[in-house]
Amino acid sequence: MKRFRRIMIVVAMVMASCTMASAQCSFRNTAFKSGEFLSYNLYYNWKFVWVKAGTASMYTVESTYKGKSAYRSSLTTRGNNKVDNMFVLRDTLLCYSSKELEPLYFRKGAREGKRYTVDEVFYSYPGGKPHLRCHRQRNDGSHLWKNLTPGNCVFDMMNIFMRARSFSSANWKKGHVVDFPIADGKGTTPARLRFNGTTKVKADNGKKYRCVELSYLEYEDRKWKEIVRFYVTDDQNHVPIRLDMFLKFGSAKAFLTSMKGVRNPISSLVK
Repeated sequence: MKRFRRIMIVVAMVMASCTMASAQCSFRNTAFKSGEFLSYNLYYNWKFVWVKAGTASMYTVESTYKGKSAYRSSLTTRGNNKVDNMFVLRDTLLCYSSKELEPLYFRKGAREGKRYTVDEVFYSYPGGKPHLRCHRQRNDGSHLWKNLTPGNCVFDMMNIFMRARSFSSANWKKGHVVDFPIADGKGTTPARLRFNGTTKVKADNGKKYRCVELSYLEYEDRKWKEIVRFYVTDDQNHVPIRLDMFLKFGSAKAFLTSMKGVRNPISSLVK
């Protein structure tokens, strides 16, 4: 289940190649507005039986960061007491982005069993070029700091999610692949997105949606390994409806239970 927090990376990868081709780290927002709230049920496959493992929720509001207008978005995942004997999942993610969707700040606090770590990424743009200050607080309380000045725009899992929801995969063909780096407290990591086409998915709210299907892969042991397969609404909102997570010790799924305060009509709803 620890890979669940990575789902925002996956959702965010849509059209990531376009962001990396530009030196400008700003983008227009067409997908969300202040007050949007998304909630999910989490399920874990335990000895060939699917059990409800907990919930997740994401909330976005208008705020300020260092005196400037910004969006603040948070994601929380909570395992329930029934599965705490298998694993303990208590994750909280927070990000700030400018109104032009430039990354400003990212924080991830993750508790898995008895282990607790904190990742932070601080962004600045001296001379119009991105500069990252990455921070990792390890489980033993020690700290790791790293400064990066990449040649292109870099995004963490939350900020890229906020940005990429305004992208479009309309011109992608099945099998299309996009490579993309993601930042965390230790630095940047290579990842890959593969477009699998469109399909229909039923959410835990009892409704069915036309969705774009994509796979998120990471390079491990000299090969690309699928980590998450996810489905987002095939409309301007690009709301994640279902996520299939392939873990080291089993598999997990997440299904949307409700969406509130969305910006655009849900044209992907199947009647």
